[in-house]
Formats: sequence, structure tokens, C-alpha cells
Amino acid sequence: MDVARRRVGIDGMMAMRRLSFFAVLTSLLTGLSAPAWADGARNWGLGFQDPATPVMAQIKDFHDLLLIIITLITLFVLGLLIYVMFRFSEKRNPTPSKTTHNTLIEVLWTVIPIVILVFIAIPSFKLLYFTDVAEDADLTVKAIGKQWYWSYEYPDNGNFTFDAFPLDDEDAPEGARLLATDNPLVLPVDTRIRFIVTAGDVLHNFAVPAFGIKMDGVPGRLNETWAMVPAEHTGKTFYGQCSELCGTGHSYMPIEIRLVSKEDYAEWVKTAQEEFARVDDPANRVRVAEVEEAE
Repeated sequence: MDVARRRVGIDGMMAMRRLSFFAVLTSLLTGLSAPAWADGARNWGLGFQDPATPVMAQIKDFHDLLLIIITLITLFVLGLLIYVMFRFSEKRNPTPSKTTHNTLIEVLWTVIPIVILVFIAIPSFKLLYFTDVAEDADLTVKAIGKQWYWSYEYPDNGNFTFDAFPLDDEDAPEGARLLATDNPLVLPVDTRIRFIVTAGDVLHNFAVPAFGIKMDGVPGRLNETWAMVPAEHTGKTFYGQCSELCGTGHSYMPIEIRLVSKEDYAEWVKTAQEEFARVDDPANRVRVAEVEEAE
């Protein structure tokens, strides 16, 4: 009886393992065959989001290049291991060599990695400088991380400012839970945009994957990056989040960016100038002071 029970238990465990294996395999195949979103993450997605800016396109290309290099290195090392295990096993090599040095091999395993690193460094530094500073930007937007929301300023369009808080689950669009905000960041397409990122209290991080942006917000310091989204993305909404642990509300700091045409952006600016306060408005400074006193 005990033997039979153990046998049943073993068969059950094997069945569960097979079921788990096929479940994982099905999930992976579903993720590979599903269409990629251009504006956000997707379930079981692999790799990056579709690039929406030249910066992210170059980041993706560089990533793919590194993937090829590291795959070739891995296969080469695996081949060496298999060859050594087969060729120099005790059965085929009962009397091992007592060689302690081989000048050629030592030179090769020093020079080849250096050449590979230099080959990687060239596009790496080009990409690093390409993402650094926006020269001759058409528009500047300042993103200020605060516990636990984002404030945005438009110094080139009247210097107005507004805060962006996450929408409740029932108000958020489908698939945008903890991503949609009450006041999205509105930006024009085909425009070179400079992002100035800082923080008002603790460390934050302004991260928008499809833009290739992941910039720390440090209190008392201004960090800069840029983006330019082609006109083909007009009308799309892109999402990001704070990517720096900043306290208990860290997961409630979404970033929503809405792309519009230049004409629609000009109309939105007129409305925003009337709706939102100016950064240098004395009444706004009084309101901020009152909030700080209340806290």
C-alpha cells in the first residue's frame, strides 16, 4: 500500500511538472506572437518597447549589437568547454600534460578581450554623447519629482506649471492602471525637446522607456536630456514611471505623455496658460507657502 501511494505521489508530481512546463511554453509563445505596442508595455513582452525617438532607436540598435557579441562569446566558450571535457578526459588523456605556460594563448586571451571592448566602446561613447545635451532645442520642459507626484513647467510657453497625479483605477483607460494621470504632459511632434529633470525633496527618476529617457531627479541639481518624436506618433500616448525608490508612494508616480501636432499644441498652450498658474506668479507663491505651513 505504501509503495502504491508513493507511486501515485511521484506520478502526480511529474504531471504537475509537465503542466507547468507547457504553461510556461504557451505563455512565451503567446508573448512572441502578440503584436508589439508602440506606446507602452504588454503582457509577456520581450525586449524593449518600440522606439519612439532617435535616441531610443540607437539604444535598441546598440543593445542588439551587444546581444550578438555576447551570444558569440557564450557559444565560443561553451564550445571550448565541451572540447576540453571530451578531449582531455581521463579516458582519452590518461597522462596529463605538465605545461604551465603558453605564450601565444596568454597573448591571445589578453588581446582579444581588449579588441572586443574597444569595438564596443566606440558606438557606446557615440551613443552616450548623442543622448547627453540637446543643442538648439525648440522647446524646454522641466520635470520636478516630488513625494509622490510630478510637477511640470513650460518656461518657453508662458512659464506655467501644473501637477500630475495618478488616476483612480476606475478612471484609468484599459491597460493604463497606475500609468494614467489627471494632467498628462502634452508635447508636440517633430520638435526637439529639452527635458530638465530635478526633484523637490528626495531622489526621483524620470523614466519613459519608449523615449529612451531615464534621468535622475536630484534635489538642488538640474539634469538634462532630450527627445524628438516623429510626426507618425501624433495622437499617441506614452507612459513612464519614477524609477528611483523614493518612499512609500513610489509606485504612484506615473508619467503620461500625450503627443499632438504643432497646431494642436499651440491651441493647448493657450488653454493651459489660462488654466494653470505661472511659476513666477506671486499668488502661486503665496498658495505654495500656505500649503507648506499646513503640512
